[in-house]
Amino acid sequence: MFNGKKSIEEVPKENTPIWSCTKEGCNGWMRANFTFEHLPTCPLCTSPMVSDSKMLAPLTNYNPIQKQE
Repeated sequence: MFNGKKSIEEVPKENTPIWSCTKEGCNGWMRANFTFEHLPTCPLCTSPMVSDSKMLAPLTNYNPIQKQE
């Protein structure tokens, strides 16, 4: 019997450094390697952000204009 459904592959995840919003109730966050500032502000509420980590699918930033580590 033929099953027309495609099998869904599990996307591998890795511990990724991020910036998280400090304002209570705001869910803003961004990947650390996609920021342009050393201490970014939240794009949703303009509050300060703190360094954190999250399990995410790996992405590579090929943009030549990045923050300097």
